[in-house]
Amino acid sequence: MKKYYYLMLVILMSMSAYGQTLTVVDKKSSEPIELATVASKSPNAFVTTDENGQADISELRGSNKIEIRIIGYTTFYTSYEKLELIGFRVLMERSTLSMDEIVISATKWELSSSEVPSKITAISAEEVALQNPQTAADLLNVSGKVYVQKSQQGGGSPMIRGFATNRLLYTIDGVRMNTAIFRGGNLQNVISLDPFAIESTEVFFGPGSVIYGSDAIGGVMSFQTITPGLSTDDELLIKGNALVRTSSANNEKTGHFDVNIGGKKWAFVSSFSSWDYDHLRQGSDGPEDYLKPYFVQRQDSTDIVISQDDPLLQVPTAYSQINTMQKLRFSPNAQWDVQYGFHFSETSSYGRYDRHNRMRNGTARYAEWDYGPQKWMMHNFVLSHEGIGTIYDRMNLRMAYQKFEESRIDRSLNSDTRNTQTEKVDAYSLNLDFLKAIGSKNTINYGIEYVTNEVNSTGLETDISTNSSVEGPSRYPQATWKSMALYLNNQYKATEELSIQAGLRYNQFMIDAEFDNRFYNFPFENAELNNGSLTGSLGAVYRPTEKLVLNANFGTAFRSPNIDDLGKVFDSEPGAVTVPNPDLEAEYAYNFDLGIAKVFGNNLKLDATAYYTILNNAMVRRNFTLNGSDMIDYQGELSQVQAIQNAATATVYGLQAGLELTLPDGFQLISDLNYQKGEEELDDGTSSSSRHAAPLFGTSRLKFNHDKVDLEFYVSYQGEVAFEDLAVDERSKDEIYAKDSNGNNYAPSWYTLNLKAMFPVSDKISISTGLENITDQRYRPYSSGVSAPGRNFIIALRAKL
Repeated sequence: MKKYYYLMLVILMSMSAYGQTLTVVDKKSSEPIELATVASKSPNAFVTTDENGQADISELRGSNKIEIRIIGYTTFYTSYEKLELIGFRVLMERSTLSMDEIVISATKWELSSSEVPSKITAISAEEVALQNPQTAADLLNVSGKVYVQKSQQGGGSPMIRGFATNRLLYTIDGVRMNTAIFRGGNLQNVISLDPFAIESTEVFFGPGSVIYGSDAIGGVMSFQTITPGLSTDDELLIKGNALVRTSSANNEKTGHFDVNIGGKKWAFVSSFSSWDYDHLRQGSDGPEDYLKPYFVQRQDSTDIVISQDDPLLQVPTAYSQINTMQKLRFSPNAQWDVQYGFHFSETSSYGRYDRHNRMRNGTARYAEWDYGPQKWMMHNFVLSHEGIGTIYDRMNLRMAYQKFEESRIDRSLNSDTRNTQTEKVDAYSLNLDFLKAIGSKNTINYGIEYVTNEVNSTGLETDISTNSSVEGPSRYPQATWKSMALYLNNQYKATEELSIQAGLRYNQFMIDAEFDNRFYNFPFENAELNNGSLTGSLGAVYRPTEKLVLNANFGTAFRSPNIDDLGKVFDSEPGAVTVPNPDLEAEYAYNFDLGIAKVFGNNLKLDATAYYTILNNAMVRRNFTLNGSDMIDYQGELSQVQAIQNAATATVYGLQAGLELTLPDGFQLISDLNYQKGEEELDDGTSSSSRHAAPLFGTSRLKFNHDKVDLEFYVSYQGEVAFEDLAVDERSKDEIYAKDSNGNNYAPSWYTLNLKAMFPVSDKISISTGLENITDQRYRPYSSGVSAPGRNFIIALRAKL
């Protein structure tokens, strides 16, 4: 009898070790809910549901508190024991007003947003599908909280809380995208990402240097691509998506497909996307100053300025792009998970439209000003382990290699010399991150990071009449940029109502650069930098009721000089040239946030966050001398010498406010408003508006959802920036701005009316369509060098496997 008892015990233990499947469905429709997060603090575990609404929750066994969350539904609280009683099937109730959701960008680990003292916004996959953003930059615009500038159609440079470019950080699957040549001017690198392959997007507002290091001053944009899905039973999990899309404003031709094949331990995802855009047509109603009714064409060895038949067409703005992604996953058990990802993106060459608008002697200054193909490639290996241990409960080891390539090609009108500068960056990174629960109130996450960038920069001068080339000046020195860091962050649950978060990071950064003096007589041949930075943060979240959240956060951040700051040579504006400055130091930001979110009744939510940031030792472009001279000849033009210098203090303050109102019969009103004001110290002690502090902007949306049909009417808008409110170095840019009644440059206010719809044709096929800029406004987002699309009709056909 005893041996049968032991046999039964072994069988029961084996059964308990076997995975337990949870099914999460919509209470009203009984449809499965994909990407619902199922999380527990003790044991510390986190899983998400697949397309069948299922997830293996065996690692949550024994938990007394399990939280099941997804945007658009009321959070479900339960225990493992209660789940057993209801047969591991959860019915989720729809709710448009959510006070918390699972976010990752704050600590690199899953955390309820109600425990994060900083403001974070997540962009849902459903909203992305409805909005149909053409690029990853347009995807960020969907949030209504991120402002996007464009110098050409093939681009998009986000602005967050008065900061942009190399004062913002991009991560893809947890890997830092910022490189040593990220510049202070507008950056277009975010378009390398494929919006169709992105599973989730989060924007972390404010300093993020404790977790992410240098550059995370204004915010962090975190993109997570499709995770290979494992099967929860003995059948192969095969799923996928396909899409074709066209848009009228640029004759878009887009195609995408992705497929997931998953077993119980192995899974594979393959994704491919292709875009082709013609020249972009701007609206018919707006400032005449935005019209450029000509373009330059080479005919019989002569540059000819040709008048356009259609003055609304912005030539040259056409470009194309391809993206591919392959990811492999091996998960032998609930404790170990291994993933490898390969990403590749390449654009065609494309014209930088604002430079094509520059004039000299009453005609076009340039015959050519193009970016060469922008290429990005990444190998990413991630090893994850979960299990109660001495030094960690969860561990992630992430190793990545990225290769970036970009180039600039310019030729003055009727010149036979074409200048080409090519930059290649090899970026290696290693991150080791740990999460450990200490008792029931403390959870610490800590880790180490190593990053190195190798910059190879070359120049070429080509005589287009003979097609012969000689070596020319490069944009950057040959250089290496390195960063090493360790950090510690603690989440302390003081009471059920009060959470406190504190963190500290030490970062050492180094530069070794070698300058080429054959083309410019620099007073130095080498530059070395070896410095350190200590940053920290302290914040608290107070939640007295389920419908009220108060948060406050103080954080510091830094940006170490990179190769672009220290070593570039380029024409910053007509009549000015920027030269290297090897005597740079890091800049530091000090930020304070105060936020409140309140739900009134069951149908109204209001939230607001105020912030104030001080940037000390700011790296800014100022007049400079080279070998005692403040003017040098650059590409045949006598130019003022300038350099990046630690020469200013800057301040930014503002308010982000939001409203969500649930209306009867499936209607909902959502509105976001953003106000920011930035000031920067000038050499003479006076102040100037900050270039990257966007004007008042926002989006208001009226949504309707019924029986799988989604409709959305929305208004996007921007306030005016008068001439006197422009940054001093922006006021002379005739190629960007409109003219006011006094003939001065300014950025007019604008608004657009837009309509989007998505509806199913069958269980597997849906159509999404839209009409953007219904009134055909001709407008340019602030600081942009190209006008936004005029009236634009979009239609996309989606299919699911």
